Amino acid sequence: MKITILTPGPGEEDEVIVKVRDLSPEMLGLIGRLKEGEKKDQLAGYTGESIVMVPVSEVFYFDAVDNRVYLYTKDKCYEVKKKLFEIEEEYEGTSFIRISKNAIVNIKKIERLIPEFNGRLEAKLKNGESIIISRGYVPSLKRRLGIGKQV
Repeated sequence: MKITILTPGPGEEDEVIVKVRDLSPEMLGLIGRLKEGEKKDQLAGYTGESIVMVPVSEVFYFDAVDNRVYLYTKDKCYEVKKKLFEIEEEYEGTSFIRISKNAIVNIKKIERLIPEFNGRLEAKLKNGESIIISRGYVPSLKRRLGIGKQV
């Protein structure tokens, strides 16, 4: 990939030109973030009466339980006032990937993967927690990580 950065002349506005052969999901996510302007690098996490701004880079995973979505950091848990599908769409093309009907994981926080029965994987995270990757989501995770059989 070639990247060219030019400084606009006096009176010219900033402009981004995207020239690609294939509009992959990652590229669409990047374009979406450019359109939004500032990248959303923090999420509001709710705990009791408090609202805490959590840097997205510190999020290990999101989990949906009983119509509520929670985000987990290294050692804390916060409720998020968004649906899981909204988080998936908002962070498409980033290091977050859906791993089950009720979970999204930050692949940068995975320490190792362990094969389980029935085609599932167990992800050991860098904070010591383990989460299960459903077999239907294993192929897309392997593609993102560049592992497994390449067809």
